[in-house]
Amino acid sequence: MSAPTVPAEPLVSPDIVSSIFYGAAVSDTLVLLVAEMVGGTARITWCNEGATQLLGYGLEDLRTLPVSALVPTLRGGEVKLLLRRERSARMNLPVRTASGALVEVVVLCTPSPSGRMWTLRLVPATNDSERALRATADAHERRFATLTERSPVPTLLSEQGMRLAHVNDAFCSLVGLQAEQLLGTGWMATVHPEDLDGVIEQVVAVLGGGDGEATARLVREDGTERTTVIRFAHLFTPGVGAGFVGTIEDITDRLAFEARLAHQANHDPLTGLPNRTLLAEHVAGRFTPGGSGLACLFLDLDNFKVVNDSLGHAAGDELLVEIADRLRSTVRPGDLVARFGGDEFVVVCEGVEEADAVTVAERIGAALAEPVRLGGVDVRPHASVGVTVQTDEHTAAEELIRDCDIAMYQAKAGGKGRITVLDQQARAEARDKLRLVAELRTAIERRDITLLYQPIFSTADRSSVAVESLARWEHAERGAISPATFVALAEESGLIGPLGLLVLDETCRQLAEWDAELGAAAPQRANVNVSALQLDGNLHPQVVAALARHRLHPSRLSIEITESALMKDPASARAVLTQLRDLGVQLAIDDFGTGYSSLAHLRHLPVDCLKVDRSFVAELGQGHTEIASAVIALAENLGLTTVAEGVETAEQAEQLAALGAGFLQGFSLAQPMTGERTAAWFAARAR
Repeated sequence: MSAPTVPAEPLVSPDIVSSIFYGAAVSDTLVLLVAEMVGGTARITWCNEGATQLLGYGLEDLRTLPVSALVPTLRGGEVKLLLRRERSARMNLPVRTASGALVEVVVLCTPSPSGRMWTLRLVPATNDSERALRATADAHERRFATLTERSPVPTLLSEQGMRLAHVNDAFCSLVGLQAEQLLGTGWMATVHPEDLDGVIEQVVAVLGGGDGEATARLVREDGTERTTVIRFAHLFTPGVGAGFVGTIEDITDRLAFEARLAHQANHDPLTGLPNRTLLAEHVAGRFTPGGSGLACLFLDLDNFKVVNDSLGHAAGDELLVEIADRLRSTVRPGDLVARFGGDEFVVVCEGVEEADAVTVAERIGAALAEPVRLGGVDVRPHASVGVTVQTDEHTAAEELIRDCDIAMYQAKAGGKGRITVLDQQARAEARDKLRLVAELRTAIERRDITLLYQPIFSTADRSSVAVESLARWEHAERGAISPATFVALAEESGLIGPLGLLVLDETCRQLAEWDAELGAAAPQRANVNVSALQLDGNLHPQVVAALARHRLHPSRLSIEITESALMKDPASARAVLTQLRDLGVQLAIDDFGTGYSSLAHLRHLPVDCLKVDRSFVAELGQGHTEIASAVIALAENLGLTTVAEGVETAEQAEQLAALGAGFLQGFSLAQPMTGERTAAWFAARAR
């Protein structure tokens, strides 16, 4: 086809020439116009002689005519359907001539490659039959456009094989191309080369009569990529053959959101380092039982609490971020740096021996020690580092992390700022301690922790007025385990709460049982020891519940709390003790004189009794009566009773009575007994 004749005047810009040639290349008419957006209004900016002849306008008049004036049956919004940027449009429309008459034409509108102008080709309808056929075709086209082209779901349509007969606007927008560039096999160029084979494989299967789905990256005109799911459905057109309908779901943003969620779940929000979960996965993925060369370094910042307390938590966070950056820049490529929690970090190295791991730890220590400015103060961070390299004894990945934690505590114990390679004896002791904690938890759950009861005597008539509950653990393999061992273990491991509840409940249960068996001869009160960790808002409701459960009056119970526990937070302790005292429970300070206490605080604590520690009682045999005498005198001045513990001889009992002690307790008077033997002992004394 030859190019259209261009008028000699006025001179035509290169863009207009380009637009004309682009439109004329696919047209068999010479009635051509070019429209552009001028001041927000679509106007005719160029036309050929065929357009002036058909419409009857002068060249200059037609060149400034609004497109809406040319097609009066289209409203403002509908003009946009004609002037699309994504694709050509075809409409059967009446156009207004200069005389005002309407001429039926087929308007073919093609956007320029730049998307800044449109070529309008007008094809006059020659007879009624042709106009009717064109009107029908146009109606079908417009219905199809409503259903597909304007749909927000990107859609492809092939009537036969791989070649597209139609794409909608949403797909054009997705890939940034015009429909004419995508029809035929042009759409396949938008599929990422690495994903194209998978897409073709699915299309071939669908052409055979089934459905298919492929995940593929689509490459936009600007080079960016969008990850999509393309779903294909079989389509058969009579007389044409098998094709397909493809709908596209853009999952790029969803995948990015899921990736962010996954990153947040596995990374520390402050430092951006992998967290404990990702650390465990990383080590597990590289751990092989019986293997070697895998090392873990556990770092704990020394005196981090000082930074938080003196400079504030914002400075503490700033320090942690700086530490994380220094660790990243100091470790070897491929090493993992994770934040374990708080001020603790873990470095995982592969392919190293013990000496190599220590070298890495030394390099880290040197990097951390460089000063950092926080709140106007130069701080030199130091860390205690525990090092563990995998050995044949490690049977699971978590053991490696646990062992470097043990090594870090060894480093702390050695004076901080140290690097310590795991000591095998300490490892064995720590593992034994972990086993013992597990066994203690089981013993508490099964109520294998038993109680013995030691009577307390009045110095006035040597009558037994109460008992003290003493927890005992008889281990099936280890034998008797000292209360000093398992109580401390319970406090360290968070088991002191369940242990304390067991002792409280069993003591109340035993009191109720003695009441039923002995009546008035039963012990009138039982003393229960409470840990410092139990001295909180939960203690009062727990005591109330235990008393109610066994139908006991509060006066039947005495709570013993160590002096050191009271002095940790005297104000808080006083609040808890006041609640118990108001309930009617008696209160005693155990081991008085062995720790540091403020007499001013003591005077305001709502207690009833001071217990003289057994170490002061033992000194009586060497003639040292000063401390025992002072404690007893202090209690008397404060209006408190005294119980002297650890009375081993009759001479000690006589001395304590002479010093003014109100009550005595010790092996020389009565040993701790089971509940059954205690009942028999009290029954015998009542005869």
